[in-house]
Amino acid sequence: MYFLEGNQGVGKSTFLKLLNKHLPQIEIQLEPLENWQKKRHGQSLLKNFFDDISRWSYTIDSFTLMCRVKEHLINQQHKNLNRLLERSIYSGYYGYAMAGYQLGGMTEMEWQLYNEWFDYLTTNCKTPVGFIYLRSEPEIAFARAKKRGRAEESSCTLDFFKLLGKLHDNFLIDKSYVKPEIKNIPVLILDCDQEFEANENVLASHLDKIQQFLLDTQVQVQTKNTQANLSK
Repeated sequence: MYFLEGNQGVGKSTFLKLLNKHLPQIEIQLEPLENWQKKRHGQSLLKNFFDDISRWSYTIDSFTLMCRVKEHLINQQHKNLNRLLERSIYSGYYGYAMAGYQLGGMTEMEWQLYNEWFDYLTTNCKTPVGFIYLRSEPEIAFARAKKRGRAEESSCTLDFFKLLGKLHDNFLIDKSYVKPEIKNIPVLILDCDQEFEANENVLASHLDKIQQFLLDTQVQVQTKNTQANLSK
């Protein structure tokens, strides 16, 4: 199982749809945006969050954590390693939840409660084989998000994109403060500043790198499993 990560607006959903077309051997799963976009009890959690981070950060981050843990536990049961999911429990933690906390959207007590929930709910979550990080400069991701025009993101600011981009870099490149169990998980970084949907050469390069990444990481998994069996 692999996870596709990246800043808001970078083009993750579009990229996964292109993968499904060109590399059908990879099973993809889009982020269940409808869980927090649609109106629950008359309100959209995502729009509420962007309209008032200080009020809704703990609410939406707790809810998305529950949803992502459920998806993680279901998907880790599949035997096909070539499963690529959009976003993960980890980017939920190191990206959005930490952004909410740093922006003052969570009190110290709420942040500690969220951490306790994260540690408890993810106890049985197996680590992924690898991460694929679609990286772009925050200004580019922000412009793409504005172009697609999701109503929930209308009040989202460039500063938020910059913070989210920095937190993704900390998580997937610098690996600052990440939990020991994911510190050594391989990461493929794809430069997505260039448009990939309409540029065949850029897309082909990304697809080649992904295929090689899947091959290399799965060889590593097989080697570890063999060594573990021999040591028994």
